[in-house]
Amino acid sequence: MLHQHLKNRVKGIIFAATAAFFVAPFAANAADVFPSKPLRIIVTAAPGGTTDIATRQLSDVLSKELGQTVIVENKAGGAGIIGLQALMAAPADGYTMAMGNIGTNAINYSLYKSLPYKFEDMEPITIVLANPNVLVVNADFPAKTVGELISMAKANPGKYSFASSGRGQSIHMSGELLRVQAGIDIFHVPYKGAGPALADLLAGQVNMMVDNLPSSMQYIKSGKLRALAVTSKTRVAELPDVPTMIQSGFPNFEVTAWFGLFVPAGTPKPVVDKLYAAVKKSLDTPEIKQRWKDLGGWSVGDTPANTKLFVAAEKKKWEQVATQAKIEKE
Repeated sequence: MLHQHLKNRVKGIIFAATAAFFVAPFAANAADVFPSKPLRIIVTAAPGGTTDIATRQLSDVLSKELGQTVIVENKAGGAGIIGLQALMAAPADGYTMAMGNIGTNAINYSLYKSLPYKFEDMEPITIVLANPNVLVVNADFPAKTVGELISMAKANPGKYSFASSGRGQSIHMSGELLRVQAGIDIFHVPYKGAGPALADLLAGQVNMMVDNLPSSMQYIKSGKLRALAVTSKTRVAELPDVPTMIQSGFPNFEVTAWFGLFVPAGTPKPVVDKLYAAVKKSLDTPEIKQRWKDLGGWSVGDTPANTKLFVAAEKKKWEQVATQAKIEKE
């Protein structure tokens, strides 16, 4: 009996070793051949905003690096929540990514009582673009400076509105910072993305917006919108005549918006690493660097591990801002 037991154990060991021999190379090969079909990037906002612009510009170059078509799919609404729900419903195989941002992946946790996703449900690839926001008004609006805007608002409490790309986005929170720090009574009008918000701002349906600079840049350059101030620490090279909010009398008004690629948690590390390498290579191309510069932004491209730490820190930072602005959770 003992002899038979030992024989069975030896057979088991040989079987396990043989299985490991065949499975390990198969897993490695699966990572090696990735991607073997088209990929998809879900945009968590409507067309026309910075999330959409950044995704479409990056996807062109990324498809060359990966050797596969990269399809862009807009899923707007719910402050980006609908887009991230679509990401959560996709297989964790690297073929579906989402272009999240400071709102969907950091601020939302502070503004909603029950989000359909958690911080741990996603793995970041990297932050692809960062940029300041810009306080813009319609070209026909009387105010030429931040000071004039604040004087008008104080003289007419409750009269003026600020648009945003949705509750919880950095555009919304920047408007709230303006309201709180300037001590003015202006009201929030949320949209399903910066594109629709800008359309109404251009049409004069709303009065102001603290937009992500890339989506407003073309309208500022064409004279359809007037830039009153940027939210960066220093002036933006592409808009040298536009002061910062700090220079406009608000020493604590500094906001940097960011946009990054995320995949579902559980995506194999070799696949995440392969995606990161391709994205980083794309961000380092002269083509993307120039595109980002023209938009008033810059590439980040840090590792997935460092990006995860950064996003966690941003989540904590905006929790404090939401508390200071006394914004109640919905």
